[in-house]
Amino acid sequence: QVQLVESGGGSVQAGGSLRLSCAAAGYWFSRNCMAWFRQAPGKEREGVAQVNTDRNIRYADSVKGRFTISKDNAENTLYLQMNSLKPEDTAMYYCAAGGYWNCYSDSIIEADFTDWGQGTQVTVSS
Repeated sequence: QVQLVESGGGSVQAGGSLRLSCAAAGYWFSRNCMAWFRQAPGKEREGVAQVNTDRNIRYADSVKGRFTISKDNAENTLYLQMNSLKPEDTAMYYCAAGGYWNCYSDSIIEADFTDWGQGTQVTVSS
C-alpha cells in the first residue's frame, strides 16, 4: 500500500525557518519523481519543488534561494527546508509522487503526480 505522510508544519514569524518531512511507504523511492506542492486559501495548488536525482532539482521562482528540497533514499523520506519564510508562504503543503521521468518536465505540473499526502499546514505571520 502506497502512502505519503507529511509532518513538520507549524506557525512561525516572517524570516523564520521550518523543515517539512514526507515519509513514503510502498514506493521504490529512488525511482520516483518526488515533489512538494502548496495551496493557499482561495488559490490553486502550485508546485514548489521537485527532485528525482541530486542533479535534477527544480524550484518555483518564488522559493528559489530560500527553500531546499532533498531526499533520503535509504529512509524513503523527502524533505523541504524552508528558510527566510514570508507571509505569502502560508499554505497547506503537500508531498507528491509521480513517474521518474516527470521530473524532466519544464515546470512542476500537478497532473504529473499520481499520489498525494494529506498535507501539513504552514503559517507565517508578519
